[in-house]
Formats: sequence, C-alpha cells, structure tokens
Amino acid sequence: MNADRLYERYSELQSYVGWSNEDACRVAATAPVLEPYLHALIEDFYAEIERHPNARQVITGGTEQIARLKGTLTQWIRDLLSGTYDASYVARRWKVGLRHVEIGLEQVYTNVALSRLRTGLVRALHESWRGAAGELKETVRSLDKLLDLDLAIIEDAYQAEYAARLQRNERLATLGQVAGGVAHELRNPLNVVKTSVYYLLNARNPTEDKKAGHLRRIERNVELADGVITALSNFARLPLPEMRPIDLESMVREVLELNPPGDRIEVTLESPPGLPRALGDASQLRIALGNLVRNARDSMAQGGRLDIGLSPEGDRVAISVTDSGTGMDELELARIMEPLYTTKARGLGLGLAITRSIVEKNQGTIQVESRSGRGSRFTVRLFAAPVEGDPEL
Repeated sequence: MNADRLYERYSELQSYVGWSNEDACRVAATAPVLEPYLHALIEDFYAEIERHPNARQVITGGTEQIARLKGTLTQWIRDLLSGTYDASYVARRWKVGLRHVEIGLEQVYTNVALSRLRTGLVRALHESWRGAAGELKETVRSLDKLLDLDLAIIEDAYQAEYAARLQRNERLATLGQVAGGVAHELRNPLNVVKTSVYYLLNARNPTEDKKAGHLRRIERNVELADGVITALSNFARLPLPEMRPIDLESMVREVLELNPPGDRIEVTLESPPGLPRALGDASQLRIALGNLVRNARDSMAQGGRLDIGLSPEGDRVAISVTDSGTGMDELELARIMEPLYTTKARGLGLGLAITRSIVEKNQGTIQVESRSGRGSRFTVRLFAAPVEGDPEL
C-alpha cells in the first residue's frame, strides 16, 4: 500500500479509537519503567513459541535466527513505547504483517502473541507503578489503544497480502484454464489442417474433387480456429455499447436465420402487438442472443422444442429462450455463466459468460432456470426505449 495512504488509514483508525497526544505521552512515560522487564518478556515470548509446533515451524534458522528475532522484538517494543507514531512507524508495523505472511505464520498466532505481550506489559506496569491508581488505569487504557492499533495495521497488511496472493493465484489458475481450453480447441482444427496439407503435398494424382474437398476442410477448420480466438477477444475486449432503440422481434428473427436450430427442433416465436422497443446495442445483443440459441440447440441433440417469447414487464422488455433439452443440475446451474466453465465435451465455456457480460453492459439482467432432464429457460430483461414524444428522449 502507498505510504501516504497507509498513514492516512492509520490516522483514521487512531481517530476511531479516540487516540490523542495525551495517550502518546502516557505510553512514552512508561518506556523507562518497562525497559528492565523487556528481557524477561522476550524470553517468555519465545519460550511459549517453543511449546506450540504450528508457531514454531516458521522458525527454520535455529538459534541464530531466534537471537535475531529477539533483537527485532525488543526494538519493536521500544518503538511501541517511543511516543512517536509517524508514517515511518506505521510503515514498519505494516511490514511486520507482510513478513509474517511471507514466512507462513497464521494470523491467529500474531493475534495471540500480541495478547501475551499485552498481558506481560500490563503486569509489569502494575508491579512497578508508583503513581496514582487512576493514572495507572488511564495509562493501561492508552497502551491498550496503541496495541489495538498495531494489531489492526498488522492484520490489514495480512489481508492485503493474502488478497494479492489470492488474486495472483486466481490469475495463474485462469491462465492455466485458458491455455488448456485454447490448446484443446485449436489442436483439433490444426490436426485436420495438417492432415489435409499432407494429403495435398503427397497424394499422387489426386482428383480435382479431392483437392477441392481438402481445401474446403482447411478453410472450415481455419474458420473454427479463428472463432476460438474471436471468442477470447470478444470476452477480453468487449467495447462499450451504443445504446439505441431495438426492434426485438426483427432481431430475434435475424438471429434465428444466422443460427438455424435445425430440422429436428421445432421453433416458436411469440411477440405481442405493440411490444415496446428495447434499449441496447443491437450488434452486441445479437451475439448474446445467438449464444443462447446455440446453447439451446446444443442441448437438444436428439431434437426438441425451442420457444422464444417477448413480453413487456413494466419499464423493461423480456426475452425468454426456453428449450426442452437436457437441462442442468443445481451444481451446473450455479456455475453455468462462469468464464471457462462448460458442460460440453467441446468448447471454451465462454459463450454464456460473454452473454452475461453483454447483457450487463447493456444495463440488463439475465436469469436462468433449469432442471436436469427438463430443459432450461434463459430470460434477458432490457430497459424499454422511451417512446417518441417522451420527455426522456
């Protein structure tokens, strides 16, 4: 985290717990009183670690490392009691949290270790205090505030580092999934191209029909490979939509023409008279609806029924795509729109993820209902376009 932002955050936390200059002065006044107790506190701290294997396992450098850590902890306590809590102090505390993450120390052990130090410091104050009881109470309260602030900033560092690691791991996992999916999707068409090229180069006196057939195979599979790359590109760089009124019935008919469900699938389209136009980017929504139609078609390999319904819903217009296909169980339903998740033997698992992204960018929503063996229904809801003469136009 940026040093200025870190100190700003710490100052906010100070304000939250009611930290004041009086608190800083009270804590600083304990430094000479507590100094004689530091050696015993440090020894107790590391003796306790020895009794807990989960905490002890992160110390891998033997007695030399423990000696260095004892010196570091001594300085940490002296900094705590210094009375100076500037940006440099906060940065050092933040690094403690990062270092604990690096060595693999679970956060719970940081919490209980600080609790043990707190108990030792407060006990030492009680043993050595020569002032008024009321002032001791205020001093302990100030020390508690400071230790709570230290713990908060260390925990914040833990969380930030864990979040960063999780994000890095997720990116690597996603990269691995993408690489595996792309390799799978490209290998087949490339193998077809390779075999056709081999035939064209090595066949003796092939007929013109044979040559033309292999050239068509090459063309088809190059287009298939290009489609995989286009799908990835569309998902990664979907442009901002150009929001305009759309005649949904015309768009649906165009999508069905471009993505024919096939002779074995019965298609119905229901659109009421006077259906409002929807507001969105027609070119993007055609892609989204095409994905839904193809998804429905693929779920009905043995044939079935595809029903597309258009209906007004208040200030929205709904498009429902219902198939009588294989449907999905609860686990599949929960993940079906995740990038790279697919229930098909082939496919990158980007179609429905792209669809959801398009719909959301067009200020719409998408809902899916499905039961295994009972088919699926996807419903897209878009804002209705203002009618002519509407003051919003």
